[in-house]
Amino acid sequence: MLTIPSAILDAHPEEAAEPSLLIPALPDLVWGSIAFLLILGLMLWRFVPRINAALDARTEAIAGGIKKAEAAQAEAKEALDKYNAQLAEARGEAGRIKDEARDDAKRIRAELLEQAQADAARMVANAQNQIEAERAAALVSLRGEVGTLAIDLASGVIGESLSDDKKASSIVDRFLADMAAADGAVKSKAGNGTKAKAGK
Repeated sequence: MLTIPSAILDAHPEEAAEPSLLIPALPDLVWGSIAFLLILGLMLWRFVPRINAALDARTEAIAGGIKKAEAAQAEAKEALDKYNAQLAEARGEAGRIKDEARDDAKRIRAELLEQAQADAARMVANAQNQIEAERAAALVSLRGEVGTLAIDLASGVIGESLSDDKKASSIVDRFLADMAAADGAVKSKAGNGTKAKAGK
């Protein structure tokens, strides 16, 4: 082990008492503390209020932004609710219009059907009236022609002239009645045959 002679250590007494790195000398400590306190006072007096004002303004801006966002969100929710209500109302209105259109279509169809049936009945009635009128005209014409032919034929068969109108008229009427009876019998047989076929 090495030992340092005390004479060497005693020769430089100033170097032997080295200052500590952690604890400064007393005058440095006093002047450093005074400078620190002055800077701290200046900071607290001038800069801290400005920093606090900036922080308060920032906080107010954030709070205002939050309030604006909440107001916008409430407005958007109100608009959405209003839109949904309008949509539901429009759907209800569309359903009502559709139902009205369906009812109108049924009513118009029924009216058209009723009108068509009335028109058809009127046409059938007109046709029957026209047929009856033509039949009556044909019977009158036929009666006259058949009467003339019958009188001529009867005159030829009998060999005498039938110029008496009453006698000729009675012969013609009897002949036509016989024809009508024969025609009725033919129609009734045809009607029974049609009913029998329909029953099968």
